[in-house]
Amino acid sequence: MARVIRVLLVDDDALVRAGLSMMLDGAAGITVVAEAADGQEAVTATDAHAPDVVLMDLRMPRVDGITATRRLRARARPPEVIVLTTFDTDENVLHALRAGAAGFLLKDTPPPQIVEAVVRVAAGDPILSPRITRRLMERTVAQAGAYERARAALAALTPREHEVALAIALGRTNADIAADLAMGVTTVKAHVSSILTKLGLDNRTQIALLAHDAGLA
Repeated sequence: MARVIRVLLVDDDALVRAGLSMMLDGAAGITVVAEAADGQEAVTATDAHAPDVVLMDLRMPRVDGITATRRLRARARPPEVIVLTTFDTDENVLHALRAGAAGFLLKDTPPPQIVEAVVRVAAGDPILSPRITRRLMERTVAQAGAYERARAALAALTPREHEVALAIALGRTNADIAADLAMGVTTVKAHVSSILTKLGLDNRTQIALLAHDAGLA
């Protein structure tokens, strides 16, 4: 017989848990073994029931979903975690994935797709909502474009100006830069002015952001 996938539902809304439980218990090869109302209960329920997959909400009292995911994934034999939320900001997605989540779905995902996600994640196949996948791809392309533009802009600087720009990105003051690079503060100010002019920037913060976009700091 095929192994039944054991699922833990974690959400502070009892109605959401009830709907998910009804849906998943009606799917072949899946059983809901426990429910939890927050991240702390999720850890306790995992100890008691050893689920294969955890469906995890993000915003909950006491312990949030990101923290709970990180704690569960740090275990010797961790369950797979699918974040199921209404909050689909890029920051939430990235924090969840970095915490170890194998999937990220929105709560308006059609039930058959949620069932499919549970099956796929249990088999070791990470999954993201198509909408989130598209946005992450767009973000990656945008970041790649920013990187190339920043590198091209900084190429217009002299080696000394490049050093000053990097120091600014690291939060160094003019006095710090002068001491680090063995030059006078007046000379540092002249380099900063030249950098701003060459790059068409208005202030030191923009220099720092450009250096970060270029991957220098």
